[in-house]
Amino acid sequence: MTARTLRAFTFGLLATTAIATPAFAQTTTDTTQPTAPEAAPAPTAPAATPASQPSDSDEIIVTAQKREENLQDVPISVQAIGTRRLDQLNISNFEDYTKQLPSVSFQTAAPGYTVVYMRGVATGGDGNHTGSLPSVGSYLDEQPVTTIGGTLDVHIYDIARIESLAGPQGTLYGASSEAGTIRIITNKPELGVTDGRVDAELNTVANGGVGGSLEGMINLPVSDNIAFRGVAFWQRDAGYIDNVRGTRDYCGDVVTDPDTGDTIGCVRNGFHADNAAFVKKNFNTNTTYGGRAALKIDLNENWTVTPTIMHQNSKTRGVWYYDERLGDLETQRFRKEPGRDKFTQYALTVEGKVGNFDITYAGAYMHRPNHGTNDYTDYADAYDAYYESYGGIANYQYYFDNNGDPIDPRQYITGGNNFKKMSQELRVSSPADKPFRVIAGAFYQRQSNDILQEYHVDNLADSLSVNGRPGLIWLTKQKRIDRDYAIFGEASFDVTPQITLTGGGRWYKFDNTVFGFAGFGRDPLFIQDANGDPIDPSIVPNAVYSTKTGVAQCYTTSGDTLRESQINGTDTTLILDGVLSGTPCINVATFANGKLKPKQSKDSGWTYRFNGNWKPREGLLFYATWSKGFRPGGINRQPGLAPYDPDFLINYELGWKTTLGPLRWNGAIYHQEWKKFQFSFLGENSLTVVQNGRDARINGIETDINYVHGGLTLNAAAAYTDAKTKQNICAIAADTAPNCDGVPDDEITAPKGSRLPVTPKFKVTGTARYTWNVGPGRAHGQVAIVHQGSARSALRIDDNLVTGTLPSYTLVDLFAGFDWSKYSVELFATNVFDKRNQLSRSVSCSICTNVHIVPGRPRTLGIRVGTKF
Repeated sequence: MTARTLRAFTFGLLATTAIATPAFAQTTTDTTQPTAPEAAPAPTAPAATPASQPSDSDEIIVTAQKREENLQDVPISVQAIGTRRLDQLNISNFEDYTKQLPSVSFQTAAPGYTVVYMRGVATGGDGNHTGSLPSVGSYLDEQPVTTIGGTLDVHIYDIARIESLAGPQGTLYGASSEAGTIRIITNKPELGVTDGRVDAELNTVANGGVGGSLEGMINLPVSDNIAFRGVAFWQRDAGYIDNVRGTRDYCGDVVTDPDTGDTIGCVRNGFHADNAAFVKKNFNTNTTYGGRAALKIDLNENWTVTPTIMHQNSKTRGVWYYDERLGDLETQRFRKEPGRDKFTQYALTVEGKVGNFDITYAGAYMHRPNHGTNDYTDYADAYDAYYESYGGIANYQYYFDNNGDPIDPRQYITGGNNFKKMSQELRVSSPADKPFRVIAGAFYQRQSNDILQEYHVDNLADSLSVNGRPGLIWLTKQKRIDRDYAIFGEASFDVTPQITLTGGGRWYKFDNTVFGFAGFGRDPLFIQDANGDPIDPSIVPNAVYSTKTGVAQCYTTSGDTLRESQINGTDTTLILDGVLSGTPCINVATFANGKLKPKQSKDSGWTYRFNGNWKPREGLLFYATWSKGFRPGGINRQPGLAPYDPDFLINYELGWKTTLGPLRWNGAIYHQEWKKFQFSFLGENSLTVVQNGRDARINGIETDINYVHGGLTLNAAAAYTDAKTKQNICAIAADTAPNCDGVPDDEITAPKGSRLPVTPKFKVTGTARYTWNVGPGRAHGQVAIVHQGSARSALRIDDNLVTGTLPSYTLVDLFAGFDWSKYSVELFATNVFDKRNQLSRSVSCSICTNVHIVPGRPRTLGIRVGTKF
């Protein structure tokens, strides 16, 4: 942001009255509450200092419904992991905490490139920068941080709790909370308190390197009505993937049929590639550093302002997957692959009262630029083999330099995203202790993403490159903007002291646009006749002889594409007014009145939630919910493809929450209908295509149990998910024939009853912890177990045959430590049996067969030490 923009933005936030969680009329703050399924320590534990432990209260306070409420009184499916359990389980990132959330699954390629799913709402193809928005919302405190292409991997330290809200959250959270919402709630500054903590870790990974972390927090009173809280962290994740020696020999001389003289194969005496210069053990490292600072300013007894800033920077090296065809944890990469993913979020929350009503404003601006380099040798390998009967790439395509000499056909990709997000919400809540309660508000957000992908071939001839960009065989440079508007409200009425009815709705409007260029170049001398054939066969349009993609699809002043203009004999003058810097022309746009404007997808509608709950006595709650969530539609970046529509999730749910002395047992049974779900797949030229498919149905059960007795604490959570398609899915997902009637069997890519990918049928996690007094302090031992069943890696049959099944696995973690006075030390071993739990299976391109497997972290041994003051 420029200084002027930042000043204007800050002034606008301060000048606007807004809405968030009512905090004033509440008895405790977020920072002092243990959270589900956590429990208070045994009564014999030493007294805790303010910085050492959360409160020993048995209440679990969450803000899932944008009010502070006891978890056991919230009639929706919520799991929460609080400060104490986050520390006990040594949770520091997304992968760590999602292991504890059975209804959550995900696909990942590397840190920061993860797509999260809940309750089986997944097709396995999401994550492209111009593809579908996420189906699960992500929040950092009151502000949405949902991004396309990768869930924000916030470093977990000094966090009050992580809340997982399963099922559609369409009324209070809106777009991209179709299947659920994950909220990371930070600890807030405390008035009149001076305390802090410092924690350090050193670890070693089996078959890998050495890592560690250093983290610290401090809370300081600035004055009687102002407090400051600051957090700083540094973490190095050790590598465990080896880049091993490998060579490639591409087709050179052709082999001909002696009778016909036709080309039937090749001799692999062409270009020779060797990665000896890049061989390295444990080359996938990640270094993350950053911090968070917040002020709490009590303007008076009714109004509080909380400005916050968080910055995080991650630097990666290498890749996080191994090649299935090679040995365990081994891959072959032919160049260095650095990456950087950072974000800065400025947030402001204003909370106050007007009469008996709580008013909250939550505004934020986030900037997340990332960039990296990726080896794309897999593409050359696949296409050289694919064209082998034609003599391979060397004889079927055109990889030459300006002198006409053959060159190395391998590609590599540079680029990234420049993501910006501004959100504002104003919310008003009536008194929580009245029999009739209302929450209502308005929401607006604007997300923009400057997208850049440059596919390089070293020394590629200018005439074969993207026009004006020598050495680029392909360029994607686009600007995507997503705007969301909403007005929402929910009302609850206590029919009797035991029965409450709730109803709510959300009017939404989205307006999404994409503008720019994607594709190959085109030699200006290449001209086609009326049939689309080259007038001069000696001139080729680009290295892969693509006559239809890229510059060929750019708009001319006649309103036709360049290719159409050449064939139809209309004006071939390209429209260059308004082109994005660095692009030769525009082919992702709409032509109107002689000008180009962004491709657009917009719509409006309603979502709803109706809930009834019965509380026959204290500690016992039953509820029923009927709710609807949605995900906005969008634009296909491939020129000529139509936009795709929103999809919707209808949820029917029965749940219970029980507290029986030391035992807490919560659960839910649900049935969901996923209507015209957005379905992504790799189309022509390995471009992601998004279309609306058929319907799916998802049945499931989820439950969590917590038991505390003396020094023993037991936690367990489990989910069963049965997610299947309800109709056949054709090769073209948007086919209008009912159930693909009349479509050949070989064009049905996913038959009726196909299991939705990524999510296992069964996932369970459990933790047992025992603490006891030893001398001046208290010792503990803990075992944590996670089991996950198998899952498809892709929805389409052909894709799944290539990428295969994600196998089931069971992981065991062990912890043992000692706390005394203000100090702590702990030894830990995660993934004790060094299992290869597979997080994702994928290939690099539409015809690639080399499967990349992203494993979880191998066995890790370490020590943590900490002090509090």
